[in-house]
Amino acid sequence: MADKILIVDDDEEIREVLRVLLTGEGFDVAEASGGEEALAYLDGCNGGVELVILDVMMEGLGGYQVCLRLRERWNVPVLFLTAKSRESDLTMGYASGGDDYLAKPFSYPELLARVKGLLRRYQVYKGKPEAAAEEAEWCGLRVNLTSNMAWRSDMELDLTETEYRILRLLVEHQGKIFSLQNLYESVWQEPYFASSGNTVMVHIRRLREKVEPDPRHPEYIKTVWGKGYRVG
Repeated sequence: MADKILIVDDDEEIREVLRVLLTGEGFDVAEASGGEEALAYLDGCNGGVELVILDVMMEGLGGYQVCLRLRERWNVPVLFLTAKSRESDLTMGYASGGDDYLAKPFSYPELLARVKGLLRRYQVYKGKPEAAAEEAEWCGLRVNLTSNMAWRSDMELDLTETEYRILRLLVEHQGKIFSLQNLYESVWQEPYFASSGNTVMVHIRRLREKVEPDPRHPEYIKTVWGKGYRVG
């Protein structure tokens, strides 16, 4: 069966463009013209979609509010569409439970890469088998390699799936410097675009807020100026 994608946007032309592009790629597309309609649709199918493409700026219930309410019941991935591209806007999107962010105007290849990357990670995550626990550790920072769990000094960290994947990559390869492009293509598993660097930096900042005793003076996730990030 084709993956079902729900498009939520109060701009009919945007919905039509997305529908044509995605159905042309073989996806099953549903549409909602606003937040309340989207939540009603998800309630009716018990969250039975594989991806929600959600506009941020809508009349009535906005995208961030929709995502917060959606996250109370379902784990379906959410791709935000927005005309805003400031770091504070990205932070709001990820804080409300979004998984990725695409600024308008966007290119077809970038949209398709984001959609396929989110679907691939979601399907792998849903179907991953139980495995024996393996861990990587550095100076009291411990990451389970088979589940989304990590600890600092035996205190469990409340990480999103993306934050966990970034931390796992850095801890598993202690001392290796990862550029923004390295991190994005390794964690998101899709091509690096100009807007991708900002996405990585926002996630690193949020990850530091959870991992570091003092995020302004990081002890674990180090910045190597002009090169990238490393642990160790």
